[in-house]
Order: sequence, then C-alpha cells, then structure tokens
Amino acid sequence: MAAKRKKSRGENLVLRYLILCGWALFCVVPVLWFLSIGLRPRTEIITPTPIYFPTFSLDAWHMIWEDWPMGKYLRNSVAAIFGSVIIDLILAIPAAYSLSRFQYRGREDIGFYILSTRMMAPAIVAVPIFFLFRNLGLLDTIWALMLIYAAINLSFVTWIIRSYMLDIPKELEDAAKTDGAGELRILWEIIIPAILPGIITASVIAMIFAINEFLFTLLIASTPNAYTMSVALANFTGGSDGIIYNAIALVAFLAFLPVFVVVVAIQKHLSRGLTMGAVKG
Repeated sequence: MAAKRKKSRGENLVLRYLILCGWALFCVVPVLWFLSIGLRPRTEIITPTPIYFPTFSLDAWHMIWEDWPMGKYLRNSVAAIFGSVIIDLILAIPAAYSLSRFQYRGREDIGFYILSTRMMAPAIVAVPIFFLFRNLGLLDTIWALMLIYAAINLSFVTWIIRSYMLDIPKELEDAAKTDGAGELRILWEIIIPAILPGIITASVIAMIFAINEFLFTLLIASTPNAYTMSVALANFTGGSDGIIYNAIALVAFLAFLPVFVVVVAIQKHLSRGLTMGAVKG
C-alpha cells in the first residue's frame, strides 16, 4: 500500500514538472524567437522560402546603436518608468493608509472614486493633458512622462496597497500606540515592512503598465529627445527601405529585458505579494 502511494506521488510529481516545463517553453519560445529574428540578416527574414539553418548576423545590433540613439531611448524609458513608480509610491502609501485605517465620512466613496479613474478611456483626456503640459512647458521632457505614467497608475497602485494594509491586524498598531508611537512612525516601522511584498507587487505592475503605455508617450514625446522604447519601436518603418524586421525584433527584446531582470531579481517578494490576499472592497 505504501509503495503504491509512493509510486502515485512520484507520477504526480513528474506530471507536475512536465506541465511546468511545457508552460515555461510556451512563455520563453516567443521571446527567443524574437531574439533569433534580431540576430539574422534582413534578407533571410523577408525571403519567401523557409531557411532551416539561419545565418548569425549583428547587422541589426550595429544599426540600432550606431544609426539610431537607442541608448538614449533606453535611458529615457528607464528614467520615466522608475520615476513614475517612485512618485506613485510616495503618494499611494499615505493615501492607502488613510483609506484603510481612518474612519471619516465618504471614505468608501473616495476609495471607489480613486479606483474609477482607472476605468476611464485615456483618449478622453488626451487633448486636455497635451495642452496642460504645453502650457507648463513640459512637452518633450522625461518629467512629463514621469507625471503622466504616475497619474495613470496611481489609482491602481493605491488600491492594491490598500488591500494589503487591510490584512494587517490593528492590534499591532494599538500596541505601538500604547508605547507612544505616532501615526508616521507606525506607518514607517510597522505597516510598510509588513506589506513590503505588496508594495513590490504594485510597483512591478505599475512598471509593466508604464512600459505598455503608448498613446500619451506618443502625444508628449513628439521629438526624439524624449522618445521611449515603445515610441522608437513604432518608428522603425525604415522609410524607403521598408520595415526593418530584425531591428524591430531586437528593440522589442531590449524593451522586454529590463522588466524580466527586475522580476527575476525580486521574484521571491513578488510571489509572496501575489498570494498575500485578495483585493478588498
């Protein structure tokens, strides 16, 4: 009986690993395929006949770094995304603390209003935001991208962090207040360390949303001075040369790489944050 149970457990383990390996291949193969396109000559990509043994080429690599200021676009993307996440956390953590801990009239309505701003179609406010940043003299600047990314993701980040704060027992705060701790000290020394996985989760999600944002980036960054990877990728039409597929694939891989590195570096905290609890209303 014990041997049969052990055999069944081993079969379940093998099946589990097969499923996980299949899912890993399903996720990784498209990325590697994009990379392989970026490391092949353009003539092989556009040829109608299949090529089973492609030629390795760094033409696209030299093209994006020498013919286009790809390093500048990458720096713009990293600065705008990380800057927007910092702004979101500075504003979202106190707001979430207020919505989760203090009792006042209209608290739930304010919380729902904050979340509802994320449901609005971005195109509705695109023109007013353009004129706002133009009047402020912030068009074609990284600061404008930071602010717009932060504004887009602030409601979502606030709601996520609020849900994690609701999981923290209030008895911890009561004990700290008994010892004479104020609200700011409680927030900094008790609440934030306790919800750190949730903060990391919200930050990563905000980063992904910021990277995928295209409409406002194209609207604000009208010149190469503030181009990010997403806008630069859309501009690789090649002019009279047609679409440069290998350059597009390589730039797409480079745009994916920073997020992948961040997720791998903090995967322990990220997995904890995703399983700490559900979003509470």
